[in-house]
Amino acid sequence: MLWTIIVILVILWLLGAFGRNLSPSFPKTGNWIHTLIVIAVILLILQLLGVISI
Repeated sequence: MLWTIIVILVILWLLGAFGRNLSPSFPKTGNWIHTLIVIAVILLILQLLGVISI
């Protein structure tokens, strides 16, 4: 379950970071891109350390 959330956050981050290159109609996301990747990395580290057992 947690891996699914991490994958979704990374995909959203990639779309936000490189979406403008794919289509100019993609909305500008600003700092949300960085927030998504930070959340995904924190969840990944906690999962690997065994702090979260979902």
